[in-house]
Amino acid sequence: MHYITEVEYESGYCLRLRFEDGSFRGADLADHLDGDVFEPLRDVNLFRTARLNTDIDTVVWDNGADMSPDFLYEIGKPLDDATVLKVAEERAPYGGGRDSAGQTPTGPEEQ
Repeated sequence: MHYITEVEYESGYCLRLRFEDGSFRGADLADHLDGDVFEPLRDVNLFRTARLNTDIDTVVWDNGADMSPDFLYEIGKPLDDATVLKVAEERAPYGGGRDSAGQTPTGPEEQ
């Protein structure tokens, strides 16, 4: 059984998901937005409200919809390391010199 640890809206009906095993997958949900609960998500503004609910470890939306993490893992396409790094670099704020926790290291002169 899988669970999601990170959700990021990409574009259209696509999400970038990180799973408990550390893998990143891109899920295009355009063909999966049917029925009373999911059809409203065809409104991209509503779809963009996708976020992680840590109580159930999956994606939820403002209209109360959620999807099975196992289903999302199954339909998601694995993202290679180059793709994940490119996305991270594009979203990183300018400033460089930050450590893995996002902190700017302090040198001896600043201590």
